[in-house]
Formats: sequence, C-alpha cells, structure tokens
Amino acid sequence: MERPDTRIHGDERTLLDLFLDYQRATVVLKAEGLGDQDGARRLLPSATTVTGMLRHLADVERSWVAETFAGLPYDRRFGSDDDPDGEWRVTEADSLAEAIADYQAACAESRRILSGRGLDEQCVAGPPAQLRWVLLHLIEETSRHAGQLDVLRELLDGVTGE
Repeated sequence: MERPDTRIHGDERTLLDLFLDYQRATVVLKAEGLGDQDGARRLLPSATTVTGMLRHLADVERSWVAETFAGLPYDRRFGSDDDPDGEWRVTEADSLAEAIADYQAACAESRRILSGRGLDEQCVAGPPAQLRWVLLHLIEETSRHAGQLDVLRELLDGVTGE
C-alpha cells in the first residue's frame, strides 16, 4: 500500500487528514502479505492479533466518526455493548484480507462523513468534543496500534521497516 507524502505544507485540516491517512496506510502495510493463520496468531498474553487489531481499528473509525461525531448508527460487526472485546476474538477461519478490506471501507466512510466538515464542529453524541479532537484521537489510536502491528509483524515473519 502506498502511503501519502507527509512532507507537505498545508492548513491544519489538510495536515491532520494527511497524517491520519499516513497512519491508516501504515496499518494496512503492516498487515498485507500475511495469511489468515498468521493474522490470527496470538504472540502476547493478551488476545492481540493482527486480524483483531484491524477489526478493532475499523470499529474505532466507525465509533468516533459515524456514531460520536455524526450521530449515525453503525454496525458493530464483532462484539456489542455486552461483548465489548468481540473484535479481538479471532480464529484461523477468520479472513485477514476481509479485515483489511473492512478497515479500508471504514476509513473511506470516515472520509466521506467528514468531507467538508469544520474542525470546530461539535460531536453530536458522546463527550463534548470538536472534530479537531476526534481527528487527533484517531491519529493517536491508529499510530499506537501501527507500532504494535510493526512488532507483531516482526515476530511473525521477521519483516521490519517503515
């Protein structure tokens, strides 16, 4: 996956969107090329897996952008209020490619919802926050998990790099 060039200048919104898209692309880059078995492999004491991470990040996108910012319902595909960690329960029968595609779809949906929206606009639901805060939170969350994926990928097949 090609990542956007972050060495550009622009206004605040342009740069926030650019850095978020860079981290989104990094997540996909770290997951691509693995098979379903490696995507489901648990290497830590927790339920953390590559496939689970992609599912979680798709849920994060939908939760913060569709539900919290825009007030839209969203389908929590894996898990529920009664099962908040459902996205982390992964087996070798779960498709990593489908998780990647779903994450990319969630990111595209977020871009569509946020297109033309101002950074000072308030969230419709949830805690009182502006779009600016939501974008910063998504950058933080996505970046943190991209780093975890980097380590998982190295442990799985030795691939290192950006």
